[in-house]
Amino acid sequence: MQSLRSSFRASLLAFASSPASIQVLRTVPSSCTPPLPKILYVLDSSFNPPTLAHQRLASSALDSSDSTATSKRLLLLLATQNADKAPKPASFEHRLVMMTIFAEDLLHSLSSKTKEESNIAVDIGITKHPFFIDKCSAIASSGIYQAEPSTTHETPIEQVHLVGFDTLIRLLDSKYYPPSHTLAPLQSLFEHHRLRVTYRADDDWGGRSEQDTYLQDLRDGKREDEGGRREWAEKIQLVEGRRAGEKAISSTRIRNAVQGEDVKLIHELCTEGVADYVLDEKLYTSEGV
Repeated sequence: MQSLRSSFRASLLAFASSPASIQVLRTVPSSCTPPLPKILYVLDSSFNPPTLAHQRLASSALDSSDSTATSKRLLLLLATQNADKAPKPASFEHRLVMMTIFAEDLLHSLSSKTKEESNIAVDIGITKHPFFIDKCSAIASSGIYQAEPSTTHETPIEQVHLVGFDTLIRLLDSKYYPPSHTLAPLQSLFEHHRLRVTYRADDDWGGRSEQDTYLQDLRDGKREDEGGRREWAEKIQLVEGRRAGEKAISSTRIRNAVQGEDVKLIHELCTEGVADYVLDEKLYTSEGV
């Protein structure tokens, strides 16, 4: 892992000084040259560290009925606005190594369920963009992904972003779109792409019925005064997340478990490979980086 971490460190430094705004650093499995996908699933997170909640988001999407293409592609995306500065509490190169391990664990889990060799490729990517809509645009314009050409024209690749309900709330909050403070900047996103949104069971977001109502209000035109369009609701799919009574899985809980030296809990919240890496490297401790 030391050589992989060194490779990522060098890539981060080069990326920081380059004009590129997005870059794929590695594909898992590394031995494959995956065909170009028609749908790109995007999981954008700080991965500090990756968790079983991330695995559930990805697995659910890749197993879904809209993921029937012969080639499936998942992009794990990490924002590195200041890649030349040491982020806390885990460095970007450590996070990229954990993302790689997580991708390997995810593919192993998926192939174990189907008893077949996985036809899924997972890309490990970085971007300088901190904002959601800018990341979407950067992916689309980067040239990294090209949709398979049709007989008459090349169809733009569709991005399906895997997010939690809290992210949907922020995305549809007009205060984040100055100077007009309307939702009009989201038109391009919903014209070409989709959101797969996981229900949140937290009290902060209400129950499932309240979250359904939030989306229904958009569908009924109740956000039109802010620039929200009814048809956007058809591009937003709410899916089952953590069930009532289940304990939350979060990166914060994992970091706290490390501080509390709760090895059992760390293994309960991470994939096996990520848990081993966190413990071996002493991440999130005074000794770790």
